[in-house]
Amino acid sequence: MSPIVEGPAHPPAPFAPSAPVQAAYSYCEAVTGSQARNFAYGIRLLPTDKRQAMSALYAFSRRVDDIGDGTLTPGTKRDRLEETRALLGRIRAGEVEEDDTDPVAVALTHAARRFPIPLGGLDELIDGVLMDVRGATYETWDDLALYCRCVAGAIGRLSLGVFGTAGAATGPEAARAGEYADTLGLALQLTNILRDVREDAANGRTYLPAEDLAKFGCSEGFRSERMPAGSDFAGLVHHEVRRARALFVEGYRLLPLLDRRSGACVAAMAGIYRRLLDRIEREPDAVLRGRVSLPTHEKAYVAVRGLSGLDARTISRQSTRRRT
Repeated sequence: MSPIVEGPAHPPAPFAPSAPVQAAYSYCEAVTGSQARNFAYGIRLLPTDKRQAMSALYAFSRRVDDIGDGTLTPGTKRDRLEETRALLGRIRAGEVEEDDTDPVAVALTHAARRFPIPLGGLDELIDGVLMDVRGATYETWDDLALYCRCVAGAIGRLSLGVFGTAGAATGPEAARAGEYADTLGLALQLTNILRDVREDAANGRTYLPAEDLAKFGCSEGFRSERMPAGSDFAGLVHHEVRRARALFVEGYRLLPLLDRRSGACVAAMAGIYRRLLDRIEREPDAVLRGRVSLPTHEKAYVAVRGLSGLDARTISRQSTRRRT
């Protein structure tokens, strides 16, 4: 697991970005709003500077994901991903000028000057997508967790670079903030995997561990709405749901370490996925029929709970009880 490290050694960027940088951030926010509605619900609770930085991180990550999920040949995908890694190197070195024609690079360069973002996490994301391009499969949960740490745990650690920890957060628990952010990323990614089993199968991908598939008679995969006779798909789903819930419990220990609005953002995003997990648990076969999602009003309710601080206070009390 990569440590939380500071970004490039540049002087802090001014709070009010220049017109070209503001335009670049606006582009990234438009990408985020149209492509990541769950994520967008959470980051709207942040102050402007953090919301913009998170949008820049999302837009770059979306670019990487789109290369991996696209229709290019594997060789071309690898080339594009390495080109993107080279661009990341320029961003890390602060070599992207405000008048550059790539708005995502402009915004992320500015964000990395504003906040101590561990940009190496985006290298990990590229590594994870390269695993997809190679058609990697996963025998055990430990194997899958390594992939999840690349594509989701790294995003948690990157986000923590923007959020920071609250001034009162000190001691060993605060030092573990990066670990909690990583674990929360794993919980979100495992929920995504359960939600998308049918869509991923159609693209030739199976993420759930092979030993789990064999245990529940599901090794043939998920290309149909109906599983083979004798398989226990519901048992498989409930097994993975229990694993995801344990990850959420550990990852939620991050919330009391964040300031109010950052905690609200994380609580909203994680809360949406927790409710999605509840829905999958209640009706496992639904994921074989299509993507399961939450209605808008339910997402709004989760956002309000996050902004109220209720989730952060609840997790804080639970963490205190566990320590005693």
